[in-house]
Amino acid sequence: MSAIVPWETDPIRPDEPKPLRITVDGTSIEGLQGQSIAGVLLAHGITEWRTTTAGRRRGVFCGIGVCFDCIATVNGESDVRLCLRRANDGDTVATQDDTREAQ
Repeated sequence: MSAIVPWETDPIRPDEPKPLRITVDGTSIEGLQGQSIAGVLLAHGITEWRTTTAGRRRGVFCGIGVCFDCIATVNGESDVRLCLRRANDGDTVATQDDTREAQ
């Protein structure tokens, strides 16, 4: 049975995690260095950040970059898969509404 290794004893990442801040639709939230943007959002209870052309809300589905459900706009670049993008201090994330593009 596996267990979570506390960061203090993890030989791969022995340094204490450093905090970072990202902005999501104008709201500043805090995360930790090394987290994906999706991980930061999920840690704050944000589970949806894209609206499909059919008007359905989406967030993380597969979590490994295969499904494209977790896309949003990061630092002006659209269609970024947030499960694959590491959060960087100062990132600006905008939820993506694909219904506007379908009109």
